[in-house]
Amino acid sequence: MSAVSDQLVTFAILAYLVAMIGHAVEYALGNVRAVSAAAPARELVGAGVGVAGGPVDAPATPAGGETRRSRSGQRARLAGRIAAWVTVLAAALHLGALVTRGIAADRMPWGNMYEFVLTVTWIGTAAWLAVLWKRPALRRLGLFLTLVMVLLLAFAELKLYVQVVPLMPALQSYWFIIHVSTIVFSSGLFLLGVVPAAAFLIRNGYEQGRRSFPYTLGRRLPAAAGLERLTFALHAFSFPIFTFAVIAGAIWAEAAWGRAWGWDPKETWAFISWVVYAGYLHARATPSVKRNVATWIAVLGFLTVLMNLFGVNFFFTGLHSYAGVE
Repeated sequence: MSAVSDQLVTFAILAYLVAMIGHAVEYALGNVRAVSAAAPARELVGAGVGVAGGPVDAPATPAGGETRRSRSGQRARLAGRIAAWVTVLAAALHLGALVTRGIAADRMPWGNMYEFVLTVTWIGTAAWLAVLWKRPALRRLGLFLTLVMVLLLAFAELKLYVQVVPLMPALQSYWFIIHVSTIVFSSGLFLLGVVPAAAFLIRNGYEQGRRSFPYTLGRRLPAAAGLERLTFALHAFSFPIFTFAVIAGAIWAEAAWGRAWGWDPKETWAFISWVVYAGYLHARATPSVKRNVATWIAVLGFLTVLMNLFGVNFFFTGLHSYAGVE
C-alpha cells in the first residue's frame, strides 16, 4: 500500500499541474478578451465623404472582431471548467494517497513532516473546492491555489519523503488525533486563506490604478471587496480551531512531559502564529485600520506557519523533533 500511496501522490501532482495549466489558459484568454474589448472603436471618419457627399461611418468594431472575442471567452470558460474538474480528480488522487499511506502505516497519516504536508495540502484543496462550489465566480483563484499545491507537494516528494514507519512511542496517545487533527485542519484553512489574501492585495492595487508588476495580474481577478471578505471568513473560521489545537497541545504536553508549556521552538512559533492571526482579526475589526494593512498581517501569519512547519524542523531541535528529516 505504501507504493500505491507514492504513485497516487505522483499522479496527484501531475493532475494539479494540468489543472494549473487549464486555469492559466483561462486567465490568458480572458486577458486577451479584456484587451480586445478595451480597444477604442472608431465611430466616425470625420474627414472622409461618401459618393453622395455625406460622412463615411466606419464600423464600430473590425469585421469578425466580436465573434473572435466571443470564441475566446467560450474557450476561456471551457478551460476554467476543465481545470476545476481536474482539480477534483487531483483531490481524489490526493485523498487516495493519504488513505493508502494510513493503511500501510496502520495509523493516521500524520506521523512525520511528509505526511503532515500531504494532509494540510489536501485540506486546503478540499476547502477550496467547497468555496468554488458555493462561489463559482472565484474560479480564477484556482490558478494560484493549484500553483501552491504543485510547489508544496513537489517539495514534499523531493525533500521530505520518508518510508512508512510505526508511530513513535511519544506520539502514541489519543491526544495525537485530537491535537494533530485540529492543527492540520486549521493549517489547511490558513493555507487556503493566504490565496485570496494575496489576490486581494494585487487586485486592490490594480483597482487603485497601479499598473506595475504584480498589480497587472489583478486585471482578471475577482473584485477586491469579495476577495477581502473571503479572506476574513476563512481566517475567522480557522482561528478558533487553531486556538483549540494549541490548548490541546499544552494539555498533551502536561501529560507527556510534565509541563504544559516550555517555550520549545514549535511551541514558541505556534504562539507567534496565534498572536499574529489574533492581530489580524483585531485589525480587521477595527474601522480605522485599512483593509490592505490588515490583510498584510494575515499574509505574515501564514509566513509564521511556514516557519513553524519547515524552518523549525530544519534549523532547530526540540521535543517536537518528529519531522523525519535530517
